[in-house]
Amino acid sequence: MNITHTKIVTVPVSDQDRAKTFYVDTLGFEVLVDQQAGPMRWLQVAPKGAQTSFTLAGGQPGLTPGTARGIILETTDLDGDCAQLAEAGVDVEGPADRPWGREATVIDPDGNRLVLAAPAPARR
Repeated sequence: MNITHTKIVTVPVSDQDRAKTFYVDTLGFEVLVDQQAGPMRWLQVAPKGAQTSFTLAGGQPGLTPGTARGIILETTDLDGDCAQLAEAGVDVEGPADRPWGREATVIDPDGNRLVLAAPAPARR
């Protein structure tokens, strides 16, 4: 096998413009692609410099908005980011200490649950 990385994660959303505002303006992601492809709009965003991006997919059969789980985003300032997001009105659960590190859950406007995680502690 020659797989090198995850390229795109699909996040199902009900309103692409609302999702774009959340991921770009609130989380600080960059828009990589925003274009019509026939009846479908391809909206791809990512944290600055990331190898993996998200496509914010709206109205596609088989994709139910609010069902994304287990997407983990690493942050260098978990407490600061959680405070800033909560101040902006975002639903934030945590941060909490876990056996594997510190994390919090952030819920996007559709109910998709993203995990913000501090860098993993060094293993001994």
